[in-house]
Amino acid sequence: MKKRIALVTGGYSGEAEISYKSVITVGNNVDRDLFDVYEIDINPQGWWYLPKDGGERQKVRKEDFTITVDGNKINFDAVLLCIHGTPGEDGKLQGYFDMLNIPYTSCDAATSALTFNKRYTVAVAGFGGINVAKSVLLFKNSFTNADEIVSSLQFPVFVKPNNGGSSIGMSKVNQPSEELGAAIEKAFKEDNQVLVEEFIKGREFTIGVFKTKGNIITLPITEVVSKNDFFDFEAKYQGKSEEITPAQIDESIAEKVRSAAKKAYQLLNCRGIVRIDFIYNEDKAQPYMLEINTVPGQSEASIVPQQVKAMGWTLKDFYTAVIEEAFVK
Repeated sequence: MKKRIALVTGGYSGEAEISYKSVITVGNNVDRDLFDVYEIDINPQGWWYLPKDGGERQKVRKEDFTITVDGNKINFDAVLLCIHGTPGEDGKLQGYFDMLNIPYTSCDAATSALTFNKRYTVAVAGFGGINVAKSVLLFKNSFTNADEIVSSLQFPVFVKPNNGGSSIGMSKVNQPSEELGAAIEKAFKEDNQVLVEEFIKGREFTIGVFKTKGNIITLPITEVVSKNDFFDFEAKYQGKSEEITPAQIDESIAEKVRSAAKKAYQLLNCRGIVRIDFIYNEDKAQPYMLEINTVPGQSEASIVPQQVKAMGWTLKDFYTAVIEEAFVK
């Protein structure tokens, strides 16, 4: 009997538009011979089942996460998560599914909440021996001025919302001048916490990591070359960057990135597919971890699908492996 999979998309943040692109790719590539797939849209207006035949949407029963199809109650065997941002990437839905004892294809609630907070992520990673940039965390209700940043960090710096992804609200500040205040204000519009992080000069690499059949697998590395000053939302999603997969790098560099990625995956107790971003500082000959994306983009143009294809897998085989891993205790 085929497993019944809830393919969950949407979300409550500005990243929802990316979620709706990801779910198209995933939905088109899940093996329908193995799984019955039901698309669920979670948005500020409600939780909805979207019938594949284009019929009228139906409400999801939140008390047990079930739906009714043709008069039959559908209980899901697992959840395939395609929500970027809250509540699908920050641990909220993971905790809900844990209480209902429904397996899901992402990190658990604790790891999701931790990795959604960029500052806490790099703090744990740094404590675990992974190279990270020096940074300062600002809180909206207690922030007064930028003097602390100017005195404790070397410029240039990146200013970004501490929680969230997709590079929304992110800025690069080259000098401690008026632009620093504007950048902090911009980031506070997206989040009540703002991370100010020293710029690390080097090549930017990103790598997908997942676990299957007891093995941690690293996908081929991608080098990101932004046409803008840095890898912002426009560069990431609107074609203003070049993504080279697999990256054209020496094997010694590639092995350091792969090793750091596996170490981070284990250290932070990750599950499912994650994407980890690094800057490789050539002066120190070491990769520096920037952040971990626990629900990485899956649109046709996204990096993880590029890396899966470069590895020689089909997306169908990849999503089968990800779903099957959700059932491993």
